Amino acid sequence: MSHATAAELQAALAHILAAPETGGQIQMLCLRPDYGLRRFVDTLPVTRAAGIPGERWATRPWLRLPDGSPHPGIQVCILSRRVLDSVWRDRENTPHPGDTFITDMNLSEANLPAGQLLRAGTAVLEVSDIFNDACVKWAARYGKAARDWINLPENRALRLRGILCRVVQDGVICQGDRLEKL
Repeated sequence: MSHATAAELQAALAHILAAPETGGQIQMLCLRPDYGLRRFVDTLPVTRAAGIPGERWATRPWLRLPDGSPHPGIQVCILSRRVLDSVWRDRENTPHPGDTFITDMNLSEANLPAGQLLRAGTAVLEVSDIFNDACVKWAARYGKAARDWINLPENRALRLRGILCRVVQDGVICQGDRLEKL
């Protein structure tokens, strides 16, 4: 199966941006215990101290603070369902991107500026100012056009690769919960 082309991705943009501004259903809860590993679960506990217990964030994060500790701004990764549907064509042979959860919601800076609080289940998350530019694995799995599309200057504020958040209130996120702006 081929990857989405730049033209197909650009054509999907209006549909992606028409996603609800709040209240997106939480789907595909994913725990990443190590690189390349995915466990899909019905519930995920999240804490300020540990992020997602059992997740590699605590031991092998891709971003660290100057003191070497994991950067709290990347504890939780949220991806738009509409973006995922636009890029993930071969679901049997291509891994899930590994985001904590998927939701049908507008994740743009205009809708969710850095610092915006979100309720996910009983947890509260804060949108980080860290841009998710899609790693090389994203390009390998979903195509170079998908990575380039995310990083186009005019698309950066749309946060097509999703948002990164820190946990500000411990809680539990369940499959089917709603992601609500506070």
